[in-house]
Formats: sequence, structure tokens, C-alpha cells
Amino acid sequence: MERIDAHHHLWVRTRTPQPWIDPVSMRAIDADFTTDDLARALAGQHVTGTVVVQSVPTESETADLLAVAEATPVIRGVVGWVELADPGVADALAGLRSGPGGRHLVGVRSMVQAEHDPGYLDRPDLRRGMRAVAEQGLTVDLVTRHEQVPGVARLVRELPEVSFVLDHLGKPPLADPGPADGGALAAWADAIRELGTQPNVTAKLSGLVTEASWTEWSSQDLRPAVDHALDVFGPERLMFGSDWPVSLLATRYAGWVETLTGLLAGLTSTEQAAVWHRTARRVYGLPTKPNEEEQG
Repeated sequence: MERIDAHHHLWVRTRTPQPWIDPVSMRAIDADFTTDDLARALAGQHVTGTVVVQSVPTESETADLLAVAEATPVIRGVVGWVELADPGVADALAGLRSGPGGRHLVGVRSMVQAEHDPGYLDRPDLRRGMRAVAEQGLTVDLVTRHEQVPGVARLVRELPEVSFVLDHLGKPPLADPGPADGGALAAWADAIRELGTQPNVTAKLSGLVTEASWTEWSSQDLRPAVDHALDVFGPERLMFGSDWPVSLLATRYAGWVETLTGLLAGLTSTEQAAVWHRTARRVYGLPTKPNEEEQG
């Protein structure tokens, strides 16, 4: 099965510091990760294309990733960052697109998880910026905490003209789900079900292993979230992502591919193809081959 990895990162810390990495508990990723490291991770996994996603809120990192994509055929798209609340969003996007590799810009990510204002997603200036991104034919990706998903549902309902992508299924609380009839996982599931009623949002099957116990997780710990996402969104609105190298905190790249393969085993080949590559191609408008324009 051909695969498009719709979510991974690259960083060299002298240029893109990662202050959130704890050198003790996160020793597995307390390092630089380059395209050479990516190539080694992808070896043997039938990944024909990837989307690299910003890791820090700077336009300079986005410019760097676009240049890397231009020089790296396997990277088909870049989800970058601009200040969405700034009135100059369109100008910022134009600047990035006019630089090296600018044609690879496919989306802009909002790091909602870093915000603690419950009304953050309701801000008029933020929503104006999201509309400006959509006017450029780009997605708005969202990385959230699980308790923020209800606000996301309200956002996507009120901005139907924007194509949203929810990273990591909204980070379901798999390590501490609480009681099935009213715990944190149940609240996440309710919010995801509401979100799934909106046709302008897709979600990534990514980042789940690091929402479970890093050392003791099993595929059965992830199954409730994956099955719920399949029920709510359907395969045609879900996409595979690795969240590499962050995923290394809990498993090897090949380990996540093997796990997801098992979790999707009950789907038809057409449904599996949607998750593994077709949804990402459609939502991000990725070329079918390096240096080609998407057809159809």
C-alpha cells in the first residue's frame, strides 16, 4: 500500500531551538533531525511522499522548510506558520510563496494547544487570518489539547469556507481516559462527534502513541480513538501521519506503521487507500509525483 506521511517534523536546533524538549524524559528526541534521518526512518515503509509541519511559531522556520522541500523530492508539502491574528497575513503568505520552495506551501498551522484563553478561537482577528489563508487555497491546521476540541467544533461550523485539518485527532487522553461513561476520553469523543458533522474538517491519525503511556501502550489502547474517528469522519476524511520524530518517544517509525496497519485491517482496500494516501493528496493538493501538479 502506497503511503503519504501527512505529518512529520524536521529541526536543527542551532537554527530552530526546541525549548520544550526535556533532555531527561525526552532523551530519544533531544537531537537534531534532518532529511538524512528522515530517509532512514522511511526506508522500507512504502512512503512515497510526506508533508513536513512547522514546530515553532516563526516564519523563518517555514521559509527554511520550504527550501528543504524544494531540495527533497519526497517532501511534497509544507504546513508552515504565520501570525494569523496579524492584519498582514496575505502579505506574509505571499512572501513565503515567493521564496525558495514557495510552491510547496500547502497549509498554515495554529498552535492552539499553547493558548489558555477559552475564547481564543472566537477572536475576530484570528478568524480573519484563517479566512485569508483559505482565500489562498491553503488549509488551516490545528494542534489542540483534548479539552479544546469543543471550541474547534464551533470554529469550523462558523467558518465553513475554511478547510481545517485537526492534528493528532485532537490529542485524545489515552493515558488517563477516566471512566467510560463520563471521563476525559468520553468528553473528547462527544466533541469529536460534533466536529465530524462539519464537512470542512479532516483529521490526522497521528501522534496517538505519545498521548498513551510512552512505555506501556498497546494497539488496543489506541483502538477506541481510531475506531471512533473512523465512525465519525469515515476513511475519506482521515489521513495517516507519523508525528516523527516526536513519535520516537513511544515507538519506532516502523512500529507506528505496523500498529496503524493492524488498526485499519478491517477496512476495504479502497478505504485503507484513503487513509494511507488519498485524503492527504486531496486535502493538501499534493502532486502525484515530485515536481508534478496534482491531476484530478
